[in-house]
Amino acid sequence: METTTRRWIITGASSGLGLALAETALERGERVLGTARRADRFDALKERYGDRLIAVEHDVRDVEGAAAVVRRAVEDFGGVDVLVNNAGAGQVGTAEEVTDAELRDMLDQHLLGPAAYVRAVLPHMRANASGAIVQMSSQGGRMSFPAVGSYSAGKFALEGWSEALAGEVAPFGIRVLIVEPSRFRTEFNAAGVLRAARQQAAYEGVAGAVRANMAEADGIQEGDPASAAVAIREMLEAEDAPLRLPLGAEAVRNLTRVYQRGLDDVQRWAEVSRSADFPGVPPAVRAF
Repeated sequence: METTTRRWIITGASSGLGLALAETALERGERVLGTARRADRFDALKERYGDRLIAVEHDVRDVEGAAAVVRRAVEDFGGVDVLVNNAGAGQVGTAEEVTDAELRDMLDQHLLGPAAYVRAVLPHMRANASGAIVQMSSQGGRMSFPAVGSYSAGKFALEGWSEALAGEVAPFGIRVLIVEPSRFRTEFNAAGVLRAARQQAAYEGVAGAVRANMAEADGIQEGDPASAAVAIREMLEAEDAPLRLPLGAEAVRNLTRVYQRGLDDVQRWAEVSRSADFPGVPPAVRAF
C-alpha cells in the first residue's frame, strides 16, 4: 500500500485517537473520510486540508447508514485502503445498575456499528485484493473490572468477532489489526462524554473508587494520541504485524499480567479440565 495514495475511512474522527490518525494521514498527503455525530466538528480540519478531507455526519449506531458512508468514499476517492472503526464511548456502571438499553447501546457502538462498516467495505477491498481494517478496541477488550462490564462487553465482542474476521479475509490480501489502548489523553474520560448508569448505594463500596478514578483521569492520561497514530501506521506497514496491538505502557503491563494469570490457571487446573473427556476417545475436531 503506497502511503502517498492511501485512502481512509475513520469513524469518530473529530476527536481523540481518530482525530490523531486523521491528522497524521492528511499531513502526509493522504485522503480521509471522517465521520462524527456533528459534521461541524471538522471545520478546522477542512480549512487546513480542503477536499482531501470529507466530513460526514453519521452516528455509528445507525447501521443502515454505514453503506452510504462507504459508498461516498469509494465514489470520491476511487476506493478505500484503510477502514478504522474508532467511534465509541465509555460507560460506568455495575451489572445491576446498567439497563438493557444501556447495555445494547454499548454493543451497538462497539460491535454492530463496526460490523456494518466492515460488511460494506469488504466487497471493495476484496475486488482490489488489498486493504486493512483497524478495530479500535481497548485493554478493556481483554480484561475487565467492576463497573466497566457493559463497556468491556462491547469490546470483548468486537475482539472475538474481529479475530474470526482476520482469518476470513486474509486469503483476499486484507489485514485486520485490533488495537488495545490503555488510557490516552482524549475526551474519553471527560464529563459529558464518559457515561454513567444510575447508581445504587449498595455498590458504592465496589464501584465508587472506579468511578472516581475514571473521572479524575481526564486530562492527565499518560497516552499520547499523536504517538499512538504513528505506532498504528507502523503496524500497517509491518509484514509481521500482530493481530493485536496493546497500545501504551499501561496496556502492556496489564495485559501481560492478565495473560500470565490465565495461563497459570489453565496449567493449575489442567487435570480437572481433562477429566471432563470420555476416557480413551481421541479428539474428533480441531480448533482452527
